[in-house]
Amino acid sequence: QVQLVESGGGLVHPGGSLRLSCAASGTIFRLAMGWYRQAPGKQRELVAALSSGGTTTYADSVKGRFTISRDNAKNMVYLQMNSLKPEDTAVYYCNFGPTIATTTLGSWGQGTQVTVSP
Repeated sequence: QVQLVESGGGLVHPGGSLRLSCAASGTIFRLAMGWYRQAPGKQRELVAALSSGGTTTYADSVKGRFTISRDNAKNMVYLQMNSLKPEDTAVYYCNFGPTIATTTLGSWGQGTQVTVSP
């Protein structure tokens, strides 16, 4: 099974930007990929997903601020996060599946912590 490793998180001020990366251990070009996040005391939620054909979906809370992208040649998925807000603070995870409606088939990795604070 494809293993996933997230990176790129950190501490950023409100209004700042971060780019998260997800490295896959295997080929992803046929897979839909998704970014999720889990804030303390809350359930994990979908942030963005990208199909193998390029269709995207975003949570309403991040539309216009976050962009998901992929580099199939490198088996990498990215999440560009702009205009960050304190409510974006969470651990971010990536995962995969057959369609953008189902991107939770892999094992969850360690995630990468994003903290947005003044």
